[in-house]
Amino acid sequence: MTTTLDTAQQAATDSSGSISNRMRNKRFAFFESLCEPLPRPLSILDIGGTTEFWRQRGWAGRDDVNITLVNLKAEEQTEDNITPTVNDATALEGIDDGSYDIAFSNSVIEHVFTWENQVKMAAEVRRVGKAYFLQTPNFWFPIEPHFLFPGWHYLPTGVRIAILRRRRVGWRGPCPDAQEARALVEEIRLLSGSEMRRLFPDGTIKAEKYRGLTKSWMAYRGLGQGSAA
Repeated sequence: MTTTLDTAQQAATDSSGSISNRMRNKRFAFFESLCEPLPRPLSILDIGGTTEFWRQRGWAGRDDVNITLVNLKAEEQTEDNITPTVNDATALEGIDDGSYDIAFSNSVIEHVFTWENQVKMAAEVRRVGKAYFLQTPNFWFPIEPHFLFPGWHYLPTGVRIAILRRRRVGWRGPCPDAQEARALVEEIRLLSGSEMRRLFPDGTIKAEKYRGLTKSWMAYRGLGQGSAA
């Protein structure tokens, strides 16, 4: 039987042997293949990303790629080709339509609390990038990737709050304060395939599989064969 610790280790993105990291590497290799036809230098707006993510994938320090990070709080700049900035994923102020070759986002759109905010973020992704690539976990995969608890996201909100106030669940808790626990629970809203198709009607929706089940969704547009035309 897999223990909670084993599950956490398998989900850890900084562990080279973890399931999560192996799937992320495979996903990024797919993204790289989609980018191959695009002319360089390539400008990327990474919504909710980190310098460490791009460093681990070997894109930090490259002179043919310029990456702008968008977060509510900017990290310190440590790479010449990666620029951290402050902005709101649901309302990217000061960024014109099609300003970037690619709008990119990895496991972020599920963190914006509500469907309304997800609609806004998806619209911004589609607006600011000539092309886009976005990934998010699947609502129907049985293990919730943030709380690492089977069926966690199917439980009533009140039950999840009560559990989180009393014990650690995945990466979060214990959180005795009721309001803080509610915010941690309600921050995550996983998306189904039908919702992804509604959010990205102009894109290709691709399922990312694990043992025959869809673990996450990828949405992309303007990438791949013929995209350089």
